Amino acid sequence: MADQDLYRSPLHGAHEAAGAKMAEFGGWLMPLEYAGAGVLAEHAAVRGAVGIFDVSHLGKLRITGPGTVDYLNRQLSNDLTRISPGKAQYHVLCTDQGGVVDDMIAYLVSPDEVLLIPNAANTTTVATLLADAAPEGVHVSNLHHELAIIAVQGPRSDELLGVLGVPTQMGYMGFEPLSDQATVCRTGYTGERGCELVVPADEAADWWQRLLDAGSKFGVQACGLGARDTLRTEMGYALHGHELSPQIDPVTAGISWAVGWAKPDFAGRDALLAIREAGPSRRSRGIKALGRGIPRPGMAVIDGAGKIIGEVTSGTFSPTLRTGVGLALVGVDHEPGSRVGVQVRSRVEQFELVKPPFVESHVR
Repeated sequence: MADQDLYRSPLHGAHEAAGAKMAEFGGWLMPLEYAGAGVLAEHAAVRGAVGIFDVSHLGKLRITGPGTVDYLNRQLSNDLTRISPGKAQYHVLCTDQGGVVDDMIAYLVSPDEVLLIPNAANTTTVATLLADAAPEGVHVSNLHHELAIIAVQGPRSDELLGVLGVPTQMGYMGFEPLSDQATVCRTGYTGERGCELVVPADEAADWWQRLLDAGSKFGVQACGLGARDTLRTEMGYALHGHELSPQIDPVTAGISWAVGWAKPDFAGRDALLAIREAGPSRRSRGIKALGRGIPRPGMAVIDGAGKIIGEVTSGTFSPTLRTGVGLALVGVDHEPGSRVGVQVRSRVEQFELVKPPFVESHVR
């Protein structure tokens, strides 16, 4: 897809002015890394100080009307009745066969209002599926271009947000309104303490600049989606299109905790129950290099006899550990602690299967 055909974030001008290297993500032209920094420096800023990310490519769907929570609870995987207004929850929306249409965060505003944050490429699909199945009186509004999202992540994120008067005392996955249209939520995709600001698109540039200005004394760094990927991979977080897809169900992906198994009805329930009962044939495992190999998606995973037993779904060089790490779908008989090979170009590199995360989580 040509650059002129891609959507632009409300912060596109700020990224260009900062010399960002741009790339396509889910139909949007987004910053990959910034001039004068780069992925390694941006990654280090988040682990050691604070980084800010433009993630406005993520979807924003507002579902409203009497019985909204009851309706969504019959569609989404997790159990919305287990949280109260002011809390967010991770979900997947499944096909009838149990595969994943998309994963998303649900902000429970009230029994009659929920804000969903799906992935960029799947927003229209999720909006259409939920709108088509909605009962009378429940409305799905696609606010993809009306709202922006800025993630503020890192051990000094509270200090930065506090200077701007943004509340940060909420527990993990808690949120508070900042105005009629703006919200701050204790969520993120980096494994570090932080928040995500959902703000009107026409206010995004002001928020971005204020964060940079106020954050100068805290070591703030604008970060691109390259660092976002290395950070999430170190945590072993699933990414749709890699660890999750219409062909990869939540049980196989190792996120059964995101399924409300006791619920009487939700999309894909019968298929998921059957998969859980029979046991999946593959499981997502972490892989950590024992040598210098860097895994990349699509590389074959092989056993000691040279037999292909799986495939790398995500892989990168870990800036924190200074070694190759990733996620792979492998046969269920290959447990953490096992050694495997990964076909890295013309050679086989040795890796250990491990249980993520690769580095300690500090989200709470």
